[in-house]
Amino acid sequence: MESTNIGTRYDLPAFGWDEVRTHLEGGIVQGPGSGAPDHRTVWLSTVNDDGSPHVTGVGSVFVEGTFWIVSGLGVRKGRNMRRDPRVALSLTVPGIDLVVEGRAELVTDAATVARLAEHYRTNEGWPAVPDASGTAFTAPFSAPSAGPAPWHLFRVEVTSAHAVKAVDPGGAMRWRF
Repeated sequence: MESTNIGTRYDLPAFGWDEVRTHLEGGIVQGPGSGAPDHRTVWLSTVNDDGSPHVTGVGSVFVEGTFWIVSGLGVRKGRNMRRDPRVALSLTVPGIDLVVEGRAELVTDAATVARLAEHYRTNEGWPAVPDASGTAFTAPFSAPSAGPAPWHLFRVEVTSAHAVKAVDPGGAMRWRF
């Protein structure tokens, strides 16, 4: 990993990806009832077929050292990720604004889908279970923007990240993975 302190012109100290990762591993607080100030929206940017950006709020989790996104394949974000896997996620963890860039990969491995369904049920309050194919989720509900079930799992292979520390002493970092 290459780390760059982009806050040096303001004499801001460097900070490490491990600090960001610790916040991410603590869970991205979002969803029904979380409410401000603890609510964290994750914004997903994808590329439309005409090259223009598409940005939408998503439910994303950071598990096993990576970001995961759930989407129907027929909704715009799902179509976009299948056609052009380049994505960016923007979010805030306590004291740090973060943007990660990478590539979204559709996950069809039944063991991975089952493991993430268990994570969603146990840790996120979403009663997802693998569908009959074992390659997607079903549940009594999902976000309206996800489209109708089944919902598919995408893994984001992070290639770079930018972070701005919003608490003293501040800081601004870039990492290339």
